[in-house]
Amino acid sequence: MSGNRAERLLSEHARAEIDRWVAKFPEGRQRSAVIAALREVQHENGGWLTTDLMDAVADYLDLPPIQVYEIASFYSMFETKPVGRHSISVCTNISCMLCGSQEIVQHIEKKLGVRTGESTPDGRFYLKREEECLAACVNAPMMMVDHVYYEHLTPDKVDTILDALE
Repeated sequence: MSGNRAERLLSEHARAEIDRWVAKFPEGRQRSAVIAALREVQHENGGWLTTDLMDAVADYLDLPPIQVYEIASFYSMFETKPVGRHSISVCTNISCMLCGSQEIVQHIEKKLGVRTGESTPDGRFYLKREEECLAACVNAPMMMVDHVYYEHLTPDKVDTILDALE
């Protein structure tokens, strides 16, 4: 389950983490570990996946590269271009929309000087595309920053949250 590219591009820690996930599935079902593998590799690469890294994951798991690309391009948790260190997602589904999520998005865009889908020039923040639903409807409006939920948002609360990030 390993090739030269995988050994060259994947850290020892990433390979161990992938092996840990592969062991959770029946023999021959290593494809089930792709999401965990990509998550680890993306984390080690500053928040995004290169084609070479996706190919290395495919080599390591003995899969056709297209199977890894499909997963990386389908799930919104994966980025295939450089992005800012802090990833911000604002829920814009009906509950959040009715409670002011569009105003929160506009406030963040103005504060950071970027539009959704862009990173700040200093590489500090990435305002992801708006999320359809982050499953916290009762606490709308809400956003997720680096996989941490922040709920009952106001522009002032958003400023406090973002200003506290390094």
